[in-house]
Amino acid sequence: MEPSAISDAAARLLLAYEKGEPIAPIIQAHPDATVADAYRIQQEQVRVWTERGEEIKGHKVGLASAAMQQQMGVDQPDYGHLLTGMFHLEHQPIRADTFLQPRIEPEIAFVLARKLSGPGVTVADAIRAVDFVVPALEVVDSRITDWNISIVDTIADNASSGGVVLGSKPTALSSVDLRLVGCTLQIGGDLVATGAGGAVLGSPLNALVWLANTIGPLGIDLEPGHVVLPGSMTRAFPVRPGDTVFANMGELGGVTAVFAS
Repeated sequence: MEPSAISDAAARLLLAYEKGEPIAPIIQAHPDATVADAYRIQQEQVRVWTERGEEIKGHKVGLASAAMQQQMGVDQPDYGHLLTGMFHLEHQPIRADTFLQPRIEPEIAFVLARKLSGPGVTVADAIRAVDFVVPALEVVDSRITDWNISIVDTIADNASSGGVVLGSKPTALSSVDLRLVGCTLQIGGDLVATGAGGAVLGSPLNALVWLANTIGPLGIDLEPGHVVLPGSMTRAFPVRPGDTVFANMGELGGVTAVFAS
């Protein structure tokens, strides 16, 4: 894609945020767009957000589980940026009009103590870099009409990022096997899904390694204090105004998101 097309696509996505109206898939207007083009569109939006005063607080890995890849019709993970305005407090009502087409995912969030700079990051490097983990709920959202997305569309749309709610119980990696962490997801008191950490690329740590090694060659580091969402342990579920969502992750504790009526 030409630079002008990259800028135009980014501007259309930014306008969708501002007007609250989803747009047609990017791939329709640019059928030859590549994954590299999509990340350029994403980066252009991040540039605009940071110029407006937002800060990058971390990154997310999307489409990391077989369940999510099958649900979205893609065959590879992707990543997006987490910015200041995406973080919401547990138990505090989240305004429904913050999102267009929200869905919820349970994840194990990493909080970093050390910088991770790829390529060449190993699992051992990742373990040393993690300060602690907390249970998390990610709100994924799409600025593309009816979630009719290709891999290009979701990457361009900042990996369909929407919001993050972090739990308040930190756990050291040394005291838990992330592969074996089980999860139950409830919406409005109804059990809608179960999952496990091993559904995320075999282990959420593998997703952290993948992220560091994928963004490193682009000149992007994972910084101390950054939050990394490695991917969902279940498929994503729609949420509506008035919903209360609770994810129980056993030894990691639970996390609750409340959506304002």
